[in-house]
Amino acid sequence: MTLATLIERAGADPVAGGFYTVREAARLLGIGQVSRITGWLDGRGARGRGPILQREYQPIDGAQELGFLDLIEVRFVDHFRKQGVSLQALRKAAQFAREDWKLQHPFATAGTRYMTDRIEIFSRTARDLRDGALLNLVTRQYEMYVVLEEVLARGVDFDPASGMAREWRPSPTTFPDVALSPLVAYGHPAIAPFGVPTSAIYGTWKAENGSYAATSDWYEIDEDLAREAVEFELGLPD
Repeated sequence: MTLATLIERAGADPVAGGFYTVREAARLLGIGQVSRITGWLDGRGARGRGPILQREYQPIDGAQELGFLDLIEVRFVDHFRKQGVSLQALRKAAQFAREDWKLQHPFATAGTRYMTDRIEIFSRTARDLRDGALLNLVTRQYEMYVVLEEVLARGVDFDPASGMAREWRPSPTTFPDVALSPLVAYGHPAIAPFGVPTSAIYGTWKAENGSYAATSDWYEIDEDLAREAVEFELGLPD
């Protein structure tokens, strides 16, 4: 599936780019405070400096929803926040990248080109803000920065032509068949390649009193896949 096809599909279906509430995104990403994501999206608490990310869907009546690329960018921001990169630096870097690359979602990209370009973007941001810690992370500790990028890319399938994320497997080792694609189940976790949402499998499993045989028969999938879906759902935070 190419990015052009994704864009074309999204034009026909307003939620073909995936659809998540902020609470759902926080649960999938393991981010304990929903307000953190809200702040990155709308700039709340940013002293008027504005949002870090440009979302796919504009708020309606105050409701905050994210698309698939928004979800991947939130994952990026959370990852670099844990490394001590400031919100101010991430906001400036995103601004520079959107201007230079002409992309709405510069933090949902990967590949040699984008890693090299992002190093330049972060270096430029560090110089502009006089942020020695960020400059040190990117230039003087280049190997550490590369490791951070590789961790982010793990489990994500990127379009080879555009470099944009098109599928994410949250736990490729533990749950290899659970994937999120914006064109399947509105971007929610599903069993690949069948496209059955893990939440639906989990709900059926509960209704069938924990019977994997009955659950797998209902969806015509192997019992191992039903078990994987249920264990994935049980592993998500409440």
